[in-house]
Amino acid sequence: MDKEVVECCSGRNGFSASTCRCELQTPQCDAVGSTAVVAVVTPDKIVVSNCGDSRAVLCRNGVAIPLSIDHKPDRPDELNRIQEAGGRVIFWDGPRVLGVLAMSRAIGDNYLKPYVISEPEVTITERTEEDECLILASDGLWDVVSNETACGVARMCLQSRKPPSPPRSPGNDITVTEAGESSDKACSDASILLTKLALARHSTDNVSVVVVDLRRS
Repeated sequence: MDKEVVECCSGRNGFSASTCRCELQTPQCDAVGSTAVVAVVTPDKIVVSNCGDSRAVLCRNGVAIPLSIDHKPDRPDELNRIQEAGGRVIFWDGPRVLGVLAMSRAIGDNYLKPYVISEPEVTITERTEEDECLILASDGLWDVVSNETACGVARMCLQSRKPPSPPRSPGNDITVTEAGESSDKACSDASILLTKLALARHSTDNVSVVVVDLRRS
């Protein structure tokens, strides 16, 4: 899998990033865009693909580890790329591409191309037994909640989940089912609590949060 990801990202084997369907719409949609963060979790790796300023954060033994880097216009490498393409980053309530968009990569937003691109960045992280959970969220959360606070909230919800009751008879899978339901509820509770926290802190952007329990068997 590592080889496939690396080859795709480097453009080998004739691979080129396909244009998203939303980027093929009529001109009326040129100002429509979105960020995206995607994670593929395998038994031994976490593969994260990010485009924009949504973020993936791994909680490992109580430590918050970002698995993606936000695409902000004032990030040195992004600023250099934008300027080399002939664009400008203007500070208007923060750094913005042409004074408009507060991120340097996005899906859509055709009217800002070639300065805003849709090419994602991919990271591959080895899993360990200390991994607790993975948080995927939009900048509506990260603008007002730190990585450390978000991990603390998620850990609290996962650690407080009700343990499954013993199986009623040998060989049945009731315990496994109950454990899965308990994990799902804890992740849902964590996502809801983080969303409410962002709103309570007056986040002015959309808030989307997904929490994944990495200790679920």
